[in-house]
Amino acid sequence: MLPHVESRDVAASVDKLLAERGSALLSMKALIAAVREQTGTERSDADLAGLITKKAALLGVVVLSDLGGPDPGRPDPGRPNLGRSPQDAGRKFS
Repeated sequence: MLPHVESRDVAASVDKLLAERGSALLSMKALIAAVREQTGTERSDADLAGLITKKAALLGVVVLSDLGGPDPGRPDPGRPNLGRSPQDAGRKFS
């Protein structure tokens, strides 16, 4: 199987975007969309977010992590709920 070849260096594109936008508060969603538009990459959002986060940290650029996640009022389905639920309020556990 041949490795995937991208049309433009994604890391260089991220460097350029971060340098162009400077000290403004940047949206992770907007940066990922811009990288996809410029490069045509098919990398996952998580992969691009990791690359952007690392590059931004090196350059001292603030990036707003707006990719979403579990709702604070709802348990994360990927983690076990070790706390008590409202339905358990009157129950005794041994």
